[in-house]
Amino acid sequence: MADKVLRAGYYWPTLKEDCANFIKKCVQCQKHGNLIHASAAELHSFSSPWPFSLWGIDVLGPFPMAKGQVKFLLVAVNYFTKWIEAEPLACISATNVQKFIWKSLVTRFGIPYAIVSDNGLQFTDKKFNTFLENLGIRHRFTSVEHPQSNGQAKAANKVILTELKKRLGAAKGAWAEELPEVLWAYRCTPQSTTKETPFRLTYGADAMIPVEVGEPSFRRQHFHEESNNVSLRAELDVLDETREKAQIVAEACKQCMTRRFNSNIKPRTFHEEDLVWRATGSARRNSSEGKLSANWDGPFRIRHALNNGAYKLEELSGKVVPRTWNSTHLKTYYS
Repeated sequence: MADKVLRAGYYWPTLKEDCANFIKKCVQCQKHGNLIHASAAELHSFSSPWPFSLWGIDVLGPFPMAKGQVKFLLVAVNYFTKWIEAEPLACISATNVQKFIWKSLVTRFGIPYAIVSDNGLQFTDKKFNTFLENLGIRHRFTSVEHPQSNGQAKAANKVILTELKKRLGAAKGAWAEELPEVLWAYRCTPQSTTKETPFRLTYGADAMIPVEVGEPSFRRQHFHEESNNVSLRAELDVLDETREKAQIVAEACKQCMTRRFNSNIKPRTFHEEDLVWRATGSARRNSSEGKLSANWDGPFRIRHALNNGAYKLEELSGKVVPRTWNSTHLKTYYS
């Protein structure tokens, strides 16, 4: 642009800077600018102080219709032991989620300190959150369109989905029947982040797996009730030490991933009253515009700057935008 102005015979000392600012303030250019894929804030991981204190919960699906008309999978993973609970459902509702938490989590592992979920309607339901409050369970929501905030649940989803694909072949409708075997295999496999199996971190001993039956292991061949009880008591005595070692390994793994992730960030911080654009997610795109729809919508005003790159937004009219938004999906509005 500056070159065109020069060719037209005009010049002033701040020509290039003024042209750059003029282009930067172009509303249509900002609206249709490329999406920013680099993270804008450092990675901050959750730490679970004791087993079953922190659960991540998410919905996986839809799957092909299976027996019982089920086509969704409700998944919960414990942040400490990496134990996964999952239940096939015909529909995802707040009532079904509440029943799942009570039956599969609370009555089996005790009342957790907190549960992490996304902003789905089944999780934001008022009655569901009242149920959690009555049990003293804190409900942590992830930022909208920022699944990394509940990475543990997303990782569990990936494990389940990958294993189901390997087992099903052409019989896709049998996924619900295969689910228990997938969970069993996962629970008895040492995890890279803890170097222990979820089963051992949960119950204090290794599970008796089918391979030990087909090809009898030492403990199966030499089983004696009295000595077995002594051995189990000895394993339970060192369970706290085993869990402590697993936690140290997990924290070291998190620190390694954090350093790698943070080496590639492009920081973007905002302050209250700043004007910003918000990335247009697939759910908010105008379907009639197709590929020509804008990549950014707004402008919005920063209402509150929260921790770890999360922000509360409001429209210019003052209307509050629901939920929190991560800085990865925001960019500065120039006017």
